[in-house]
Amino acid sequence: MEESELLKKRREKIESLKADGIDLYPNDVRVGETTAAISARFGQTDPEALEKVTERFTLAGRLMAVRDFGKAAFITIQDRKGRLQAFLRKNQLGEKAFSLFKKLDIGDIVWIAGRVFKTKTGELTIDAEENGLRLLSKSLRPLPEKWHGLTDIEIRYRQRHLDMIVNPEVRQVFHKRSRIISLIRRFMEERDFLEVETPMMQPKAGGAVARPFKTSHNALGMNLFLRIAPELYLKRLITGGMERVFEINRNFRNEGISTFHNPEFTMMEFYQAYATYEDLMAMTEELLASVGRDLFGSLRFSYQRQEIDLTPPWRRVTVRDAVVEIGGVEAAVLDDHAKMADHARKLGIEVKESDPPGKVLMAVFDETVEMNLVQPTFVTHYPVDVSPLSRRNAADPSLADRFELYICGKEIANAFSELNDPVDQRQRFEMQLREREAGNLEAHEMDEDYIGALEYGMPPTAGEGIGIDRLVMLFTDSASIRDVILFPLLRKREGARDESTTAVENDQ
Repeated sequence: MEESELLKKRREKIESLKADGIDLYPNDVRVGETTAAISARFGQTDPEALEKVTERFTLAGRLMAVRDFGKAAFITIQDRKGRLQAFLRKNQLGEKAFSLFKKLDIGDIVWIAGRVFKTKTGELTIDAEENGLRLLSKSLRPLPEKWHGLTDIEIRYRQRHLDMIVNPEVRQVFHKRSRIISLIRRFMEERDFLEVETPMMQPKAGGAVARPFKTSHNALGMNLFLRIAPELYLKRLITGGMERVFEINRNFRNEGISTFHNPEFTMMEFYQAYATYEDLMAMTEELLASVGRDLFGSLRFSYQRQEIDLTPPWRRVTVRDAVVEIGGVEAAVLDDHAKMADHARKLGIEVKESDPPGKVLMAVFDETVEMNLVQPTFVTHYPVDVSPLSRRNAADPSLADRFELYICGKEIANAFSELNDPVDQRQRFEMQLREREAGNLEAHEMDEDYIGALEYGMPPTAGEGIGIDRLVMLFTDSASIRDVILFPLLRKREGARDESTTAVENDQ
């Protein structure tokens, strides 16, 4: 049946219900239990024992299935915790309530009241009592086709509400996401970190090398940027004496969309005074191992058919050694900028004459090494050229005391010992400005206010950013970042309807 015909049929039912004096959207009911609570309490109870249970239960949820036998029917109710069956009998429910049932549709929100029993097949069921059925919200649009469900990926992302109705496992991903964030927050608080909030709109886009989104404030007459990172504000708090701070919140980067990138994403950034990037490596191992152990009861789990082992200590390798040992580039090439640039071009990497050696090296790393880092690996000693906010390495000032964590070929975290020398920081910003003048729109701008804060003295500090979305992908075995973001950004569809699903005649 065409969707327009289904909508017409449902509208006719609505008018019939109104004519019967049925309130289509009442708001005067209370729900006593969830489907999961009833199942947990009585799922293993013998049928004979259930016959002695006289307690009355009430629950509400979406009508997901109906087996109608004329004067009796089995229906399936879905709430936030799961599904449960109910049994409706005309001679017990009553003429009025049973007549209402006959006008219900799959997708309607209903209320059920009655005792529990088990069918001959052993399925736990609510035996609806007299007037133990009410309509709470009428569904006008039909749910997707019964047997195939909602499988169109684009519709699922665009209509997450519908995705969650017909694909209950999707809700479980977001339940687990909430659990992961809760575990992280508890881990940080137990270590005396203070959770804070810093500005989303900033006069300068700083704290990362990325292209920002621009906006403006009419009353103040000034341009602003959606933040690409909270870093420079969090480090102001370190300067102010907070010493241990963290923030779990949104960042915005005006970049492409892929299975691992969304322009709006969630990060945790944290900073600890009197610590080094090596301290944070140990802390990161402890954090992820703690979350994994809580979720899986083990430090081993599977991601996209690959077994991942979080057992510390994790592998540590420098950028240079990784490019040689994993990327297969001869060490002599790394020491000659011209040869390195030629090698990058042979890999299909666009290299400009103005690109500093460190930037070229990292481009080769991204192309040849990154995807091969499956087990947890800390990559250390990044070039200062690509680390404008990192402390220089004492033994080799051309390198930064920095690491990135890779798991399953993707960056999960980025950390470094913080640069707290205001003179060096100004020079780094000036280097970034030269890159901007050469056409790199992602390079850092000069931030005089931040340098001014450093001039008051920031203690030696280490800081880290962890991609929450990517971490959730890892722990939920999700292939795309869109699977772990409730409402991912999608390209606008020209001429497409906002609501378009495949439906069949599942109305009674």
